[in-house]
Amino acid sequence: MSAAQRAVSEDEAEIRLDRWFRRHFPGLTQGTIEKLCRTGQVRVDGHRAEAATRLAAGQWVRIPPLPEPPPRPAAPPPPDARTLEDLAGWVIHRDEQVLVLNKPHGLPVQGGPGITRHLDGMLDGLRFGHADRPRLVHRLDRDTSGVLLLARSPGVAARLAAAFRSRAVEKTYWAVVAGRPVPVAGRVDRALVRTGRQDERIALAEPGEAEAARAITDYRTLDHAARKLAWLELRPLTGRTHQLRVHCAALDAPILGDQKYGIERNTDERGLRNIAMVSGLSPLLHLHARAVRLPHPAGGELIVEAALPAHMQESFATLGFDAPPPSPPQRR
Repeated sequence: MSAAQRAVSEDEAEIRLDRWFRRHFPGLTQGTIEKLCRTGQVRVDGHRAEAATRLAAGQWVRIPPLPEPPPRPAAPPPPDARTLEDLAGWVIHRDEQVLVLNKPHGLPVQGGPGITRHLDGMLDGLRFGHADRPRLVHRLDRDTSGVLLLARSPGVAARLAAAFRSRAVEKTYWAVVAGRPVPVAGRVDRALVRTGRQDERIALAEPGEAEAARAITDYRTLDHAARKLAWLELRPLTGRTHQLRVHCAALDAPILGDQKYGIERNTDERGLRNIAMVSGLSPLLHLHARAVRLPHPAGGELIVEAALPAHMQESFATLGFDAPPPSPPQRR
């Protein structure tokens, strides 16, 4: 088999070279692609290129003779009627380029050890007549509900990923926290680091700590119940793992229901206690991706808001917090 040339289509602009290869040759492993790039067998417009190189429409990719791929695993069964009904109910915006879901609390976005039901395994049920399977362009934790963005083609996925990298996407979260931040509005600019523990905790980094990642969150208090609980609007300017949960704990106001970070710096004569668990209120995590504002791939701007999950609606009613219903999606 001899080398071949293939042009990058308009819909593949801004995609990484390794991802381009995996879409055209799904049997290739990441290691094989990186080796082909490192040895110069893969070229873009005649030049050597790294696996992370972003492609432009009209460029030519040299495809060397490729190894035989291993047998592909059997395709997952199509979504059943119940799953299709669930998916349709989660869609809060749909156009030719973008889907926006209101992801329910407790649903993992992707699979992992012991996870058999996750959104990534359901995406074939969100084609709505498109040839391409929708693609995830960002993530929400299993226990975080709310706005989740999907791209309906590879090119749209690449453009949306670029918008996230450039911070052109504005995300707004709502949280109920155990405590009342002082001051009532401000910015948390505290780097985060993985602890290396088995429970995959994230911690505030010490100044100059190796592998620390800068994390910035703007917050403001929208309402409060005495001085014990508050409703916060959170706007992350970076997208670190568990950023909002750790930053709220750093304000001595952990997110209600946060079993992992609710014990930060809170002790009494009985030892550690979790102040994020409040009697009479749901033990589920009270963190919701309320809204997203982004440049639409077809031009203009898209704003989408998501309704609160049931457990947060109940807590809002108990605490007397008056949350407005979500506005209809706006494209302008």
